[in-house]
Amino acid sequence: MAVTLEQPARARLITPEGRERALPVVLRYSAEDPLAIQMVFPSQASLDGAEVTWIFARELLEEGMSAPAGSGDVHIWPCGRARTVLEFHSHQGLALVQFDKIVLRRFLVRSYAVVPAGGEEESLELDQGLSRLLGGV
Repeated sequence: MAVTLEQPARARLITPEGRERALPVVLRYSAEDPLAIQMVFPSQASLDGAEVTWIFARELLEEGMSAPAGSGDVHIWPCGRARTVLEFHSHQGLALVQFDKIVLRRFLVRSYAVVPAGGEEESLELDQGLSRLLGGV
């Protein structure tokens, strides 16, 4: 059984008017998908009233905490010394979400304890091998 970790976090949704709105978020990492992290946003943060999960590369989060990173739907950059901004693009619009850097760093450290940086491919190969051995594939 693959290890999954979850970490509740407080974020700040930046409104189009430039105001900040507190937002509870769940950060999730699973050894079954070692290259990705998930950010789960509550229904009150979406336009259609449904919970929203964004999935993107763990490496992107790591890079974006120290320098602007990303292309396409997710962009991440440091905001001063203590915060990190995540920008999410969808067909419905744009969302800017700000986190305390220490919260994201703690989550990344915990994820690296599950699957070390650079060990993602090995983890995938091990899971696939176990699945074949146990008759799953």
